[in-house]
Amino acid sequence: MAWHPLGWQPAFFSDIEDFPRAALQHHYPDVPLHGDFTTIGADQYGAIDLLVGGTPCQSFSIAGLRGGMDDDRGNLSLEFLRLAERKAAKWLVWENVPGVLSSNGGRDFGSFLGALVELGYGFAYRTLDAQYFGVPQRRKRVFVVGYLGDWRRSAAVLFERQGLCGDSPPRREEGQKVAPAVTTGPPFSRTGNERVEADAMVPVFPTLDASMDAKYGCNQWVDSKQYVLEPIAKTLCAHGQRFDSETENFVAFHPTQTPINSHDVFHTLGAGASASAGVADSGLRVRRITPIECERLQGFPDGFTQIPYRGKPADKCPDGPRYRALGNSMAVPVMRWIGERIQQVESL
Repeated sequence: MAWHPLGWQPAFFSDIEDFPRAALQHHYPDVPLHGDFTTIGADQYGAIDLLVGGTPCQSFSIAGLRGGMDDDRGNLSLEFLRLAERKAAKWLVWENVPGVLSSNGGRDFGSFLGALVELGYGFAYRTLDAQYFGVPQRRKRVFVVGYLGDWRRSAAVLFERQGLCGDSPPRREEGQKVAPAVTTGPPFSRTGNERVEADAMVPVFPTLDASMDAKYGCNQWVDSKQYVLEPIAKTLCAHGQRFDSETENFVAFHPTQTPINSHDVFHTLGAGASASAGVADSGLRVRRITPIECERLQGFPDGFTQIPYRGKPADKCPDGPRYRALGNSMAVPVMRWIGERIQQVESL
């Protein structure tokens, strides 16, 4: 998806999971598809320009057991390099979770980089976050770019000269006022046991205001004076929700149970009644992110993973495999940026 617009042609794919294999065959029926990539021989396809892969991250992830290279899945990172050697790949791109940097005290990643050097690759690595490439999610991943024989080309791909010049902007002068974003007190000060109205109210970032009922965006009454606060960011609203089984839509309610426009509450983070604990009760349900939203989070076109699967048409494609495949994929705009940088270096 990321590199096809650049005019690049895939020599082969490899995946052992059923659904990603079905998706690859659906979108790229003419490209050879392998299972276990360790079985790809040196005499297949000839030399290739670039080998890209994201070997399993579970052995390096802080959410896993962190077995590192002692885990068979972690050892696949070294098998990836053996494949690069067999195919005499001029370039390689490898992706994994940031946990790989600290796995086994950094020795696992050091083994990977050391093996790169033994194979004759110069390399550079950098952590990139997908949120800065145009998708609405924070997704940090470590990317290693290798070039056979020259580390400078790898560095030219991952690092931008303007970000390495050291010409940082001057610091702002220190101010005497409290930063508004951390002001959480009520709009008055206290002298002894008396509350004294502040001379000038400092704007309070509503989502951080925890004074009295302000966190709910309510009006405050202090000494017969009303202080009207701005509504809080809707992503933090805790109004109730009701699921309409006929329309299959969520209907939002204020605490008074008066129906309001369903767009007034961002349902993904809604926490009404018992739904705040993730428990569906009394007709309340917690809204899950949809497969299309997952596709957008990763930079894929809408419906990219809605494919014919196991004898069923695309409109009957189950959601579970789509979630799993998208979660294991690489963010498309990040990979496109890397591809464009490689193409720029190749053209010099």
